[in-house]
Amino acid sequence: MMSVTQRHAEELVLGARELGIELGALQQEQLLAYLGLLIKWNKAYNLTAVRDPDEMVSRHLLDSLSVVPYVELGGERWLDVGSGGGMPGIPLAIMFPERQFTLLDSNGKKTRFLTQVKLELKLANLEVVHSRVEAYRPPQPFDGISSRAFSSLEDFSNWTRHLGDAGTRWLAMKGVHPDDELQALPADFRLETTQVLRVPGCQGQRHLLILRRSV
Repeated sequence: MMSVTQRHAEELVLGARELGIELGALQQEQLLAYLGLLIKWNKAYNLTAVRDPDEMVSRHLLDSLSVVPYVELGGERWLDVGSGGGMPGIPLAIMFPERQFTLLDSNGKKTRFLTQVKLELKLANLEVVHSRVEAYRPPQPFDGISSRAFSSLEDFSNWTRHLGDAGTRWLAMKGVHPDDELQALPADFRLETTQVLRVPGCQGQRHLLILRRSV
């Protein structure tokens, strides 16, 4: 079985540095351990369409780390919606151990994997929730809500409206700039900013759209 190699470790450290991130020893160790679990479980659980471990560093780890500067801007409590294999939620939980991250997915196999990652990596700041997003009712609004290739901006906004308030930032990670989806944004949501993400080793376009609710 192919597992995490020294080459993967070097690609991670150098790619993170290119993003302006210096990984600590524990962060590097946890990110690579997560990659190892993803490779192992993906064979049986189909967690990601990316099958080649050599592509996972750039397309999963570095792609997730590319939004670190925008999570850094503030917010103690984060929700990763439709987290699937845990991107970007698990890398962000590793990078920000002082903040709380909730990973939500309706697929039981995927939440079992996420729970295993939480246990093996000892991520005390991580909560895994197996639920449909519409049915999820947390005790208070989240400061930030992220999604990566989860749904259209319209559905993302409508399905998560009840999980945030006027102080929440919605971070939608996209490929090509979704002009059509922006036209369909609900009336109570507005685009605060669009950021072009330059992910080392990733050929396709990557964009981050930060949304706010007006009420």
